[in-house]
Amino acid sequence: MTENLSQPLAGQVAIVSGAAQGIGKVLAMDLARRGANVMLGDMSADILPETSQEIRELHGVQVATHLADLSTEQANEDLVAATLNTFGKVDILVNNAGGGVILPFLEHTPETLETTINRNLWTVIWACRAALPSMLKQNYGRIINIGADSVRNGLWDHAAYNAAKGGVHGIITGLAREYAETPLTFNVVAPCAVRTQQVDDIKASMPELYEKYISVIPKGRPAEMQEVAAVVSFLAGAEASFVTGQVISVNGGSTML
Repeated sequence: MTENLSQPLAGQVAIVSGAAQGIGKVLAMDLARRGANVMLGDMSADILPETSQEIRELHGVQVATHLADLSTEQANEDLVAATLNTFGKVDILVNNAGGGVILPFLEHTPETLETTINRNLWTVIWACRAALPSMLKQNYGRIINIGADSVRNGLWDHAAYNAAKGGVHGIITGLAREYAETPLTFNVVAPCAVRTQQVDDIKASMPELYEKYISVIPKGRPAEMQEVAAVVSFLAGAEASFVTGQVISVNGGSTML
């Protein structure tokens, strides 16, 4: 079979969580641009349909949506079931849903700690458990978690967030070892600060805080969302079949080796 070089993911089915806006939207858009049909999982009922329509119109792929809080087991079981019912398979799982409460550690409350763990770690654990059986059955799959460079560089005010994202990194090495003899791969893409609307708002309203966080990045700027998406799409493709159990930083040099 001749690979379509302009659409190397043609015929593939990808689930992207947290896909309604921001980084997740750009990840889904890039996978669709490369030919993948996409299932968008999110809890933003007001934005999700618009994102779905935009991806469909721009790239001509099949797009479906699933509205849910993906921090629960049942929501992820339902998301995977909806994907199988719609597309018949799951080839790619991108665990992007998250969003931490960024505070000095002792300023956290039990509620903010629980929210941070639920949003960032349980979303990944339940998604992997839900998607793996069908991937193993078809003897193919790509699981890609969106991690965080702050796990490695110890960024200010990120201790609780890093506790969650450290798990997001750690589950991948365990899964990669456990299923190393299969064609499945498991990896993490770990960005530094990324230029989202939220980061732009911080730059405008709290420039000193913005500069503090950017100061650890030798390139002197946040990553662009498309720069993160390019690495995710590479890992989702056939050419990355020998890359597994890795945390790949997209960080402008803020950590090295």
